This record gives sequence, structure tokens and C-alpha cells, in this order.
Amino acid sequence: MAHAGVLRAFVEREVKIDCIAGTSAGSLVGGAFASGLTVDQIADIARKMRWRDVGRMTVSRLGVQSNDRLETYLRERLPINRFEELPIPLAVIATDLNTGEPVVLRDSGDVAFAIRASCAIPGWYVPVIDEHGRQLLDGGLVSMIPTAFARAMNADIVIAVDVNAGGATFLGPPQSVIGIILQSMLVVQRTVSAHQLREADVVVKPRVGHIRWDEMNRADDLIAAGYEAGIESIEAIQREIDSFTETNRRRWYQFGRSRS
Repeated sequence: MAHAGVLRAFVEREVKIDCIAGTSAGSLVGGAFASGLTVDQIADIARKMRWRDVGRMTVSRLGVQSNDRLETYLRERLPINRFEELPIPLAVIATDLNTGEPVVLRDSGDVAFAIRASCAIPGWYVPVIDEHGRQLLDGGLVSMIPTAFARAMNADIVIAVDVNAGGATFLGPPQSVIGIILQSMLVVQRTVSAHQLREADVVVKPRVGHIRWDEMNRADDLIAAGYEAGIESIEAIQREIDSFTETNRRRWYQFGRSRS
């Protein structure tokens, strides 16, 4: 939901987005934008979406719920559901459970299925099986911040959105074994994300650590936090654009002189 607020800031300040790489919830919002939905439409979906729209109880040794409802939910709302038809190129990152390698879903195939796979939280949702028989889970296991995959799409300037930058302050100091496990997982995630963030030219950090992960009814607070962080990043983004433009202008000037 914070991602939607960041997008609103970019659209308002005319920051043109040429391609999108998304993991987990980032793939959901990024996929919605890449398919042609406006930021207002995405925000409306964010306000109305509930956990029952994402998953349902199932009988499986591999998870508590299936998130097949998310795929249906998206298929009914995205104006375009094929990668090859998207107006903005999109890469969705999932994790191969058996190899531990990232799986990049892009160029062709079903967008709703890809987002569902990227959002399959391990241990809670059962793995999603693709056409190759791979068991796919949340892309955040291998790429919380998919900057490298944005670079692979020939992006010259990469803007990362790190919704976990502030940690999860709502947890407070660990008071139990479960609390210690959760905090340990966050430490590992932030450590893994550190080198991925270094691949970005600008990092947007919505301040949302005080809001619990299950508080979907606080969409407006999350969107507002994303918007505020997005606005704060505009100056840095413009500097990157100006620098890139000037560098290329000089290269073309030197190239022209060398040919004359």
C-alpha cells in the first residue's frame, strides 16, 4: 500500500517510469501500474482489499492456506494480463523452493499467476506450481529489493522502494521465542537487502515500521507514508536524471567531434 503512495508522488511530479521490477507486494502494485491502472485505481484496490481476497484455508503439509484467490482477484481487475502486452515492461521475482534461486517472470506469460507466485509467503501459503513443475514462493526470500533485475531490463536510473527500511518497530523488544525469531528474520532480510540497495541510484524509504503487517484497514496511512517518502525523493531523482542527461550529451558531443 505504501508503494501506491510512492507511485502517486512520481506521477504527480512527472517522473516517467520505463520499466518495473517487483517482489512480493511490490510486484502486486508494480504489476497493477504496468498493466495500465491509474494510481487512483490502485489506491482504491488497496483500500478495499482484505486477507480473504488473497487466501483460503487448505489441507496441505506445505502451508496453511492457498493464495489462489489472489490470482483470481487480480485477473478480474488488471486491464492487461499478459506480459507481452503490458504498456510498461515488468519483471516479477519469485523463488524456486528446490534450488533456492530467483525465478524472473517477464516477457511472456500470465501476470496474475506471476504476482501470486511472488506473494506466496513461505510457511503460510502453499508453493505455487508453474508450467515447468517448479515450486515457487515469495521472491523476498532471494531478492527483497530487485535492483539487479531492473538493471537487467536496461534501466539507466534505478529507483528502489524499501518498505522495510525502518524495520518493524510495532514488534517492540522481543519478549518471547517467537519475538526473537521474527526479529532475527528481519535482521537477516535487512542484511541481504543491503547489497541490493547499493545497486540503486535512489532509495525511497516509506516510514511504515510502526504499522503491523496485517493492518490492511490502514491503507490510507500507508499510502500517505509512501507519498511523503516519494515526494522527499524527487530532488535526488531529478539530480540523477540531470547527471545522466549531461553525461550522455557530452558523449554525443565528443562522438560528433571525433567523426568530424
